[in-house]
Amino acid sequence: MDTHTLNSFSATEPFDPAYDPVVSKTPGQGRDYAPTYWIGTAGSAPEDDGPIRGGDVDADVVIVGSGYTGLSAAIHLARDHGVKATVLEANGVAWGCSTRNGGQAQISAGRLKRSQWIERWGVDVARKLHREIAEGFDLFRSLIAEPEIDCDPQDGGHLYIAHRDKVLPSLEKESRLLNEVFGYRTRMVSRDEIHRDFIRDQEARGAMYEPDGMGIHAAKLAFGYLRLARKLGAKVHTSSPPVLSCRKNGNVFHLNTPNGTVKARQVCFATAGYTSPPGLHPLTRYRLMPVLSNSIVTRPLTAEEIEACGPKTGIPLTDTRTLRHYYRFLPDGRMQIGSRSAITGADAPNPKHYDLLLSGLYRKFPALKGIKIDYSWWGWVDVSHDMMPPRIYRPDPSQEIYYAMGYGGNGVMYSAQVQSLSATCHQLGDAASGL
Repeated sequence: MDTHTLNSFSATEPFDPAYDPVVSKTPGQGRDYAPTYWIGTAGSAPEDDGPIRGGDVDADVVIVGSGYTGLSAAIHLARDHGVKATVLEANGVAWGCSTRNGGQAQISAGRLKRSQWIERWGVDVARKLHREIAEGFDLFRSLIAEPEIDCDPQDGGHLYIAHRDKVLPSLEKESRLLNEVFGYRTRMVSRDEIHRDFIRDQEARGAMYEPDGMGIHAAKLAFGYLRLARKLGAKVHTSSPPVLSCRKNGNVFHLNTPNGTVKARQVCFATAGYTSPPGLHPLTRYRLMPVLSNSIVTRPLTAEEIEACGPKTGIPLTDTRTLRHYYRFLPDGRMQIGSRSAITGADAPNPKHYDLLLSGLYRKFPALKGIKIDYSWWGWVDVSHDMMPPRIYRPDPSQEIYYAMGYGGNGVMYSAQVQSLSATCHQLGDAASGL
């Protein structure tokens, strides 16, 4: 039986713009990628191991999902523990959020501010969470330095921009807290400094600068992870969704794919916002809320438009709206902006969500009014109901099935840290993740 045929993924089903993990039983099999800027500019995907083909495959660990979470877990298992995992992907590598996100990595996790952490869990827990995040960013930075990973990093920090004068006092308070309680050296910058040193965002009233943050090319990062994982011995099988839930036979789980069964001692679900309800353990089913996020990317700016918008850097920018805009100037001279979107997959193609992004772009950069948009897409983000940072769940202590979930839009960086912890959990058979 040949289960290791090298393969360059070729879609056998069209992209489904209305896909919704809440109502769809599966994400399909062999579906085409979303029409994102990242897929459009990444070049050809590296070779993978193709679909599972006939008979049974034995593995120590099976990872369901080949995005940042699944691939980084495979990397850590191989590099740190000598375990060569088998990764099962329903469609193409990194088909979900890993090729639909905003390409921003920063010191952030979950949906709450540090002050809210302290209110909910106390200062000691808050400091521990912050240390985990800081370590995660360092780990991410070291990971993308691997020669297999060339993701066009735009390093230099993150700017959290006040879009109204009235939010400046709370932003200043948060900056003081980060410095005094967490020892994290943020600083406030004025509107004039933003325009002079960063970008001429016309909504900006001031900002908090965080020293850790970078923009990356989302698909190139995922494809780099694929190259590194396979170099370390992991097998990555595309177009191979487990069509049935895990079924345990003794100490071994059986995952049935359309063309064969994979047997493993341990299973990790790394499908995040693309986890359909049948794939969730009953104890995790109500911990996760998928939400949509939209992104658009302009055509390359002219010299006059660049002068008017004044981008001095490509670092991640985020504003202080409740439904925040995330945006940045890309290495090829385009502007990208994204925000939260529809509630359901059926409503995702509604042009009102696209129009809302355009109006946000025009408010911030009036010189771009009417500019041609070359790319528009949306994708699902997994948000935990309690707004906690990402974590690893082992819902049933008697079964070695793990779930990594709850990135809340911060998985670009933090998936590397969570999966380092996940790899240790798999190796030790331990439910605790340190989070």
